[in-house]
Amino acid sequence: MIIVTGSILARADSLAALLAVSLEHVRRSRTEPGCLAHAVHQDAENPLRLVFLEEWTDRTALAAHFAVPASREFVKTVRALAAEAPQINIYDATPLQF
Repeated sequence: MIIVTGSILARADSLAALLAVSLEHVRRSRTEPGCLAHAVHQDAENPLRLVFLEEWTDRTALAAHFAVPASREFVKTVRALAAEAPQINIYDATPLQF
């Protein structure tokens, strides 16, 4: 499984637009093959920060997601609305069995 975390800091004047495009992006992404989970959350300590959490079956599925034209357009839009460069981390994960 692949875990992706990320965050975007909005400008005060761009928060509503950034939240709208982020919700559109996660809802679309959830329909892609290999997507196990995709969500965006607003930081309770800094409401201008949006935090993303994604789970993908494998790197192939994630690569396909990054190649979708709508995903590339999302990145362009986010960069224009953000107060600073977005952050992203990608992890290979093995679920623990209890």
